Amino acid sequence: MAELLKNVYTNEYIQNLAKEIEVFYKDFDKQAFETSIFNQTWKNLELKERMRHIAISLNKHLPFSYEKKLEVLKQTSRSFTGFEAMFFQDFVEVFGLEDLENSLMALEIFTIDSSSEFAIRAFILKYEEETLKQMRLWAKSENEHLRRLSSEGCRPRLPWGVSLPRFKNNPSKVLEIIELLKNDESKYVQKSVANNLNDISKDNPNIVIEFVSKNLGKNKNLDWICKHASRTLLKKGDSKILKLFGYEVASHINIIDFNYDSCVKKEGIFNFSFNLESTDKLGNIRVEYAIYYKKANGNYSKKVFMISQNEQKTKTKSFVKKQSFKDLTTRKHYLGEHFISIILNGEEKIKRSFILNDTSN
Repeated sequence: MAELLKNVYTNEYIQNLAKEIEVFYKDFDKQAFETSIFNQTWKNLELKERMRHIAISLNKHLPFSYEKKLEVLKQTSRSFTGFEAMFFQDFVEVFGLEDLENSLMALEIFTIDSSSEFAIRAFILKYEEETLKQMRLWAKSENEHLRRLSSEGCRPRLPWGVSLPRFKNNPSKVLEIIELLKNDESKYVQKSVANNLNDISKDNPNIVIEFVSKNLGKNKNLDWICKHASRTLLKKGDSKILKLFGYEVASHINIIDFNYDSCVKKEGIFNFSFNLESTDKLGNIRVEYAIYYKKANGNYSKKVFMISQNEQKTKTKSFVKKQSFKDLTTRKHYLGEHFISIILNGEEKIKRSFILNDTSN
């Protein structure tokens, strides 16, 4: 079993943090700090709760002004990287909301070796214009981490982050930043821009469709951004976005030899296969399958999975696939009738039922 992310904060990690702080604040009480971290609540805290707990303990054991605390932490942070170092940004989010200037500059430093994408959102919510002004400056930075932060930090639906309701409703200010970054050469930045647009598509699909229509075909990197940004709309079978990417109605293609398990054992593997056949070449074809998962209340939840999306110059194509029915933290499987469908260029072509049982025949 994989180690839980929250367990990254070992005794050694916290000891190293305390030692590094002492370099820049010689009166730092390392023992008291370490004791405050590993108190009676620690074992029950999840990852982000542990980050918050460390931030609160840092504030308690640095007995001077917020600005001076930042000076110590900015120097200390250079020895810590990755997601686990986000307690530095969390410190700013919790204790720096009344000091916008110093807090933004601290987040700028902390994001270089980690990411300030979560903490910056509190400042957007409280100081929208001032924070976005700084983010537009970051979008023009020579440092890709700052450019990426300018996009990632204003995503309307950032996973695990506080949502930005105003940007869900009207993402025009987000699009100003995206326009500054859409031709960025950094893949790190490109991924953020695409994810930001994908967020926008969930509330304002026509805005993303318009963006794609204006930018598709200009250069390879922008094409990639457009495609990745459209993944939710493509999965939904949006006819406008499908047409922009050249996925026409696949009336010339037949699905033949569709074989699938009629029963699958709980925690087991569902196997299926099928062939595509056409009198002419298959052409530009997006092939997906959907599982209609039975829910606890008897209703169904449809989940679409990608198989292939490219130009097929042959008249036939075979596919052999499998789908796990092991329970996940995000999905529990319920016994009874489920369905599988095959989707070509956004259109569901064939749908069949199968049974999830305790035992498989």
